[in-house]
Amino acid sequence: PPPGGISRSQSRHHYSAGEALPVNMFRNQYDNDVTVWSPQGRIHQIEYAMEAVKQGSATVGLKSETHAVLVALKRAQSELAAHQKKILNVDNHIGISIAGLTADARLLCNFMRQECLDSRFVFDRPLPVSRLVSLIGSKTQIPTQRYGRRPYGVGLLIAGYDDMGPHIFQTCPSANYFDCRAMSIGARSQSARTYLERHMTEFSDCNLSELVKHGLRALRETLPAEQDLTTKNVSIGIVGKDLEFTIYDDDEVAPFLEGLEERPQRK
Repeated sequence: PPPGGISRSQSRHHYSAGEALPVNMFRNQYDNDVTVWSPQGRIHQIEYAMEAVKQGSATVGLKSETHAVLVALKRAQSELAAHQKKILNVDNHIGISIAGLTADARLLCNFMRQECLDSRFVFDRPLPVSRLVSLIGSKTQIPTQRYGRRPYGVGLLIAGYDDMGPHIFQTCPSANYFDCRAMSIGARSQSARTYLERHMTEFSDCNLSELVKHGLRALRETLPAEQDLTTKNVSIGIVGKDLEFTIYDDDEVAPFLEGLEERPQRK
């Protein structure tokens, strides 16, 4: 038979109930390319990219009337490895946190930095956050409909401050993007979203310190009971009125963690 094919004797064989069938008879015919729809109307490649976001480390974004805050959980491949950066600086007034494939995130981050530089060079002004998110949506939409491409396997939380005030945006591999008051993405992020929904009404009147504490508490909800937030596994990004986007890592996170009460025991 041809490589990977079935012999004539196999093709004439009638398989009885419970008898093993050749593996290639069950191979998914609809997940090889992003332009192929399944009979149920699904595009499996996009679903796989969305699943990559769900497997990434958790990150939380929230905003008040004056500031926007990103809080991200950093992972290390082993005890001997350094923790990966999960919050990246885009411009003086914009930063992102990521969940999913880091390589894809860096590609999108470089694109965002270039757009911000172009705005300052051509128009002599910072790029509005909503305009940048719209450009990201257009860029991530292209590989969802072109043959031979794959969707970007990363979700972003974008924090920024412009003339319209503070912003938190979420982007998805499906090219959807949403303007949020607070959001969490990544592994076990549903627990963080539950916390954010429960305290949503408090955020708008919070000062910066209280806002960061809410972000840390929400992020802590995504951790197993035996694990807690430390200076090694947490990164914080802050932007606001008269405050450029600033990233706090390692020992710089300690003052924020010191003011955090102990984790309540789960029943």
